[in-house]
Order: sequence, then structure tokens, then C-alpha cells
Amino acid sequence: MRIRVPRPRSLAGQLFAVQAVLIAVLVAGYALFTYVSDRNQAEDAAGRQAMAVARSIADSPSVREAIGTSDPTAALQPYALRVMRDTDVDFVTIMNPRGIRWTHPDPNQIGGRFLGHIEPALRGQSFTETYTGTLGPSVRAVTPVHDGPRIVGLVSAGIRVEAISERVRGQLTALIGTAGGALALGAVGTYVINARLRRHTHGMNAAELSRMHDYHQAALHAVREGLLMLDGQYRVALINDGGRELLGVIGDVVGRSVADLGLPAPLTGALLSSEQRVDEVHLTADRVLVVNTSPVSGGERRGTVVTLRDVTELQSLMGELDSERGFTQALRSQAHEAANRLHTVVSLIELGRAEEAVEFATAELELAQALTDQVVAAVSEPVLAALLLGKTAQANERGVELVVSEDSGLDDGLLPPSLPARDLVTILGNLIDNAVDAAQGSVRARVTVTAYTAGGELVLRVADTGEGVDPGHAELVFQRGFTTKPAGPGGRGLGLALVRQAVHRHGGTLSVAGAHGGGAEFEVRLPLREKAAAGGRE
Repeated sequence: MRIRVPRPRSLAGQLFAVQAVLIAVLVAGYALFTYVSDRNQAEDAAGRQAMAVARSIADSPSVREAIGTSDPTAALQPYALRVMRDTDVDFVTIMNPRGIRWTHPDPNQIGGRFLGHIEPALRGQSFTETYTGTLGPSVRAVTPVHDGPRIVGLVSAGIRVEAISERVRGQLTALIGTAGGALALGAVGTYVINARLRRHTHGMNAAELSRMHDYHQAALHAVREGLLMLDGQYRVALINDGGRELLGVIGDVVGRSVADLGLPAPLTGALLSSEQRVDEVHLTADRVLVVNTSPVSGGERRGTVVTLRDVTELQSLMGELDSERGFTQALRSQAHEAANRLHTVVSLIELGRAEEAVEFATAELELAQALTDQVVAAVSEPVLAALLLGKTAQANERGVELVVSEDSGLDDGLLPPSLPARDLVTILGNLIDNAVDAAQGSVRARVTVTAYTAGGELVLRVADTGEGVDPGHAELVFQRGFTTKPAGPGGRGLGLALVRQAVHRHGGTLSVAGAHGGGAEFEVRLPLREKAAAGGRE
């Protein structure tokens, strides 16, 4: 036999029960208060009615005349009964100053003593009281009958408490009906509100919501990727630790607009966009981020969910891979050319022209060695020398001459560990690639590279013979996405942005100006923090 444990009531159900009980208590309290208040008001109204009847009888001349006769009851009893019927009171008693009744609704009580207090009336005061007489508890008024300065009689008129209660019960019935309607209306309204709440909470109870919140917080801080949630006004509604680290924001940013976070303009524009963004690459001061945005909608735009992935290391590795691929292509091309030259030498030997074969082979070796010696003599730092040799071969394949200027002078061991080879490859490799692209197709296509140290700085300068850079675009060329080239499958406009990021990361400067004889000249200056630039160009 399975024992079924009842599921805890949902949060909406609990709220409904609390609200229903609260409304019932309020309505019951109001009904009780109204009943007591109405009863008090009914008793006050009965006292005023009885006083008005008693005073009108006491002021009647016919009553004073009847009191002066030898048999007051004969004239006053019919008069009292008629007044009772006309004024809707339960009794009218007229008595002498000693309290002996002359009239009463029950004729058998005539001649008996009045049950109640008459002392204040004998002093000339009219008053009301609640007293139990021959007809039961009643609210009565007692007033004196004056004949000049003398008090010749007393008049009492009253309404039974039972009659007052019947009036209040009639009002209470209407009140209970109204209260029941209010309770039913409040219950319906509470049910509608809680039905909506159930939809929003998916029928979960408070414990389930609390547990989900705990899971949410744990997952939020456990995810290494950045997570950012924006509301409908593009203000930060939620950000995890990874998002703070990747965006480089500090302090409490919840509630602040994205435009006030100090992020790069392209990244800010992507976050403020109402369109979905998928795997867009953006740069911050020192990171390369892949950004995805997804609008949150439920009949209306409610906000945006943003995920951030750090691909800085991946981008650097891809840059190195591109350089290695370039080196491989250059070696393949050189191997192909070497094979052609070898076939030429072999053919000359087979034709019996040994001297010409030796002369041809020697000339090719001297040309290749001269290029290597030129590069190594100018830049003996191994990573940069290898990069320049590989880029020279690539440029030659595309019809562009890449030369190292005579002003270059960079010895091995000058670069401190604060300038890793990976960043230097990123900076110089991207500048050369852009220069080759710009120079290709121009007259006497050439790219000139200059590298030296001066004043505690490493200076890298790359000039081309292309069309140059519009002065109005001197700053835009370093932003992600800006390019004058046709868009490729992997996107364009990232190379110079990566160069600027690497330069700024090391506290350097990057500028562009016009080159001598046309084209553009990019200059990078990086401080040598840990080693003086001894032996460099001064």
C-alpha cells in the first residue's frame, strides 16, 4: 500500500487562504461593530422618542385639567392608550407625585406604584433610563407635570428593549447579507489575483521557490562565463562574477544603464541593440569577448539576456596558428621554387654546361643568403626575425616587396619578459598583413618594416605604398569592425583592433600617419619596463 504524502500548498494557495481568513475576520468584526453601534443608536433613538412623547403629554393642558379632577384615571386612561397607538411606544404611565399610577396598558396595574426612579423628576428634571418594570426591560423617559410652580404629576413613556432588539435584528439581517456579499466579492477577487500569481510562480510553494532561488544563486556564481541580464530600459538587472571580471566593472552596477558602464562603443552598441546577436567578437581594454544576446519577451519586451565568453587566449593562439600557417605556406612555396631551381641545375649538367649550372646555383644561394643576412643583421631577435622572413616570402608570392629598413637595429636579449613573443607576433604580424593588403596592386608595391629601441622604448614602424588612410578615419581604423576590404568568411576589421588592445595592455602608443611617397605608416611604441634599451639606436 502506497502512502501518499500530501504536497505542501502552493504559495498562491497559502496567500489565498490567508487573504480569505483576513477578509472573513474583517467582515465579521465590522458586522459586530455595526451591530453594537446600531443597538446603541437604536436605544438612544428610543430614549429620545420616549422623552418627546412624555414631554408632549406633560405639556398638554387637558392632562393638567384631568389631574385636578376627583377621578383622573377616567379621563387619562383613554388618552394614554390613544397616544400609545399614535406614537408607537409600548407604554404611557401618568402618576401622582408619590408614584401611584393613574394609567397603564394593563388596567390591573392602575393604582399600583410605578416601578422605576422618580426622584429626579420630583426635582423638576426630565431623564431617561433603562429599567425592568411590569412589561419587562424597557427604555423609559420620566418628566414632571407642572401646574405653575407646583409638580402635580409625573409622566413616563417607554419602549421595551425587546422591541428595540427586533428593530436591530432586522438591520442586522441586511448587514449580514451585505457582509456576505462583500466576503464573496473579496474571495472572488482574491481567487483571481492568486490564480494570476499561480501562473507566475508555476504553482510552486514557498519552499520550492526558496530552493530554486538557492540553485539560481549557486549556478549564477559557478558559471565561469559572463552572464548579464538587462531590463526593458537597458539597465543592469543581474550580473554574475564572471560578467564583472570580463567587462572590468567594479562596485554595485545593478540598476545602472549599460551606457554608463564605460564599455567600448561597439560593445555598448551591441548590448543596447534590440536585435539578437550571435557569436559577435568584441574587444574590451584587455580582452577579446564573444557576445551573444537574446531578447526576453512575453507579449512585450521585458529585457535582454547577454552571455560573454573570453576568447583572448584563443584569439592569440589563432594568431600564432595563422603565423605558423603562413610560415608553412612560405616554406612550401620556397620548396617548390627550390625544386624548380634544382631541376634547372640538373638539366644544365645533363646538357654538359656544368659551369653555368654552378653559376646559377651559386647566384640563387647568394640571393637567399643575402635576404636572410639582411633580416638577421637588422633584427636578431629570433621570433621577430622568423616572422619577418616568413612574411617576406608571403609578400613576394603576392607581388609585394617586403624590406627591412636600414634604420632597424634590434639585438637578441633586449626584450624583457613583460613583452612576450606572442604579443609581438600579434602586433607586427597584423600590421604587416594589413600593409601587404594595402600595397598589393599598387605601383612598385612595397612594405617597409623598421624595428629599433630608443629612449627605453621599442619602436615598430610599418609603411606601405597603398592608398593611405583618410585623416578622418585615423581613429576609426583601430575599432573592431572597421575595414575598407571586402568582408571575408571570418569577418574583417579585427586585426588593428587586436593590435591596439595589445599595445594598450603594455602601456604603449599606436598611431597612423601618411608615409613618404604615399601610403600609410603605422607606428607602435612599447616601453621596455624591465631592461634598459642598451645597444639600441639613440
